[in-house]
Amino acid sequence: MAPIPTPSADPQDAPDSYVGLAAEAAEAQARERGWGTVRALPPGAIVTMEYRSGRLNFEVSDGTVTRCWKG
Repeated sequence: MAPIPTPSADPQDAPDSYVGLAAEAAEAQARERGWGTVRALPPGAIVTMEYRSGRLNFEVSDGTVTRCWKG
């Protein structure tokens, strides 16, 4: 049986630093800082609860990031 790969570490970044930024600028900044997946969601979106290493989630309202979390 093949070994289970170890996920890479998340970038050393503070998700709260994205709150208040324009969604496009926040996404570009996140990718520059090493996030492999950046996901923008509308407020109240239903999402699955699995944690995915390397993913950064934005809640975006009127083009501005209002909340940000890892996974």
